Amino acid sequence: MQDYAPMWIPTPAHPVFGSAEVEVSKAKVLEIAKELLKTDLLYLLVKHLVDLDFEARKDAAQVFGAAVRIKDAEDKAPGSAYVLQRPYIMNMLFLGYGEPSIALNCGSMLRDCIRDESLARYLLDSGIVLDFFEKVEVANFEIASDAFSTFKDLLTRHKAVVAHYLQENYQTFFTQYMKLLQSGNYVTRRQSLKLLGELLLDRSNVKVMVRFVSEVQHLMMMMMLLKDQSRSIQFEAFHVFKVFVANPNKPLSIIDILTNNKEKLLKYLEEFHTDKDEDEQFKEEKAVIIKEISMLGTGPSSQSLHGSNGSAS
Repeated sequence: MQDYAPMWIPTPAHPVFGSAEVEVSKAKVLEIAKELLKTDLLYLLVKHLVDLDFEARKDAAQVFGAAVRIKDAEDKAPGSAYVLQRPYIMNMLFLGYGEPSIALNCGSMLRDCIRDESLARYLLDSGIVLDFFEKVEVANFEIASDAFSTFKDLLTRHKAVVAHYLQENYQTFFTQYMKLLQSGNYVTRRQSLKLLGELLLDRSNVKVMVRFVSEVQHLMMMMMLLKDQSRSIQFEAFHVFKVFVANPNKPLSIIDILTNNKEKLLKYLEEFHTDKDEDEQFKEEKAVIIKEISMLGTGPSSQSLHGSNGSAS
C-alpha cells in the first residue's frame, strides 16, 4: 500500500486577527470595525456576554478590544468614540465584576477602554474609580487581582488626566485609599502600598505628593508599615516613608514626629533589609534617609532623593 503524506490545510484566517499564515491589514480591520459599530455589536456583545459559552466570551472580548483600540489615519479611534457616546457600556463592564463567570472578560474589556484617554477620564470623573475600592477586596482572589490590575491601569496610564483627578478629589480618594493599606488581605496591602509609591514618585503628581507627605496620619501609617511582619510590605513602605523624610519643606508637625522618634528610627534603619545591600539604589537611598534623620534638630536639611523612580526634592 502506498503511503500518502497528509495534505496541509491552512488555518482559516480570522477576519480581524488573521492567522499564523495570513496577516490582516489595518485598513481591513478598520473597515470591519466600522461595520460592527453600525450594527451596535459592541453593545450587544457586552449585554449578552453572560449568555455566551466560555470560548465565545474570550472571542467576544478580543473583538471588543480590537474594535476599541483600532485607529484611523488621523489617529482617531471610532470604537472608543462609540463607547464614549454610550458610557453605560463601561458601567455594564464594571458591573460585570459582580458576575464570576464573566468578571475576567469584563476586566480585559475595561482595560482596553482605559487605553483611550477620553474613556479613562469618564471612569475617573463619573466616580466609577471609587467603586474599585470595593472590588479589589472581594473574596475571589482572581477577580480581586484582575480588578486591581484595571484600577492600576486607570491610575497610571494617562498621567496628566490622573494628576488633575487626584488634585480635584484628593480627600475623597485618599480617605478610601488609606483603608486599603489596613486591609486584612496581604496581597491587597502589598499591591496598594507599591502603587502608592509609584503615584507619589511620579513627577506628574508632585502637587499631590507634597500634600500627602504633609499629613501626620500618613506618616504614622508608613512608620507602622515599616515594622509589618511581612518584609515585602516593609520594603514597599520604605519607598513611601523616604518621601516624607526627603521632603525639603517638611511641616513642623512632620519634623516633630521624626525628631521624637529619631533614635528608634536610626537604630531600626541601620539593620533594615541589610540583605539588599547589593541593590545600589536602595543602599544609597537608605544612607540618604539615615543621614537626613540624623541631622534633625541640628540644622537646616539639605539632602534629597534622586533615583529611577523619581525625585522627592
